[in-house]
Amino acid sequence: MAINRDLLGRAYPAPEPYEVTRGKIREFAEAVGDANPLYSDPATARDEGHPDVVAPPTFPIVLGMAGAGRAVTDPELGLDFSMVVHGEQRFRYSRPVRAGDLLDSVTRITDIRSLAGNELVTLESEITDTDGAHVVTAVNMLVVRGAAEDGSGSDGAAKAKEGAA
Repeated sequence: MAINRDLLGRAYPAPEPYEVTRGKIREFAEAVGDANPLYSDPATARDEGHPDVVAPPTFPIVLGMAGAGRAVTDPELGLDFSMVVHGEQRFRYSRPVRAGDLLDSVTRITDIRSLAGNELVTLESEITDTDGAHVVTAVNMLVVRGAAEDGSGSDGAAKAKEGAA
């Protein structure tokens, strides 16, 4: 079954702001095996010009989880999570995430397309501080294996085949 493209652009706000703490940053850094002292030592972070410890670059995965979880479990989307593999992750920063931040996030479905019999669903989590200033955008592309109805490849390839017929 194909993913419901009518949900393109739908927003899923996090239910509450996320409080970034030194402990959460430290735990994440330990989990990914990154011993950079910027993530655990406030003095080192201040020496580098930060007000407190900063989070590893991939930390915003945690911040986007609330909205992304709501998106992928939205019954209207029609996504079979048992068929999902992680396709891509990237981040666009305005500034580092740091201890003491209180951050809001809104996740949107920004792209749905077919490719080689699979569906690709892109979710973008826009993360802002409590004043509404952009901090980081986390972009997460999921591959839903075998979900495309026509199995003909990308949407563009399907349209090209139709035009040639």
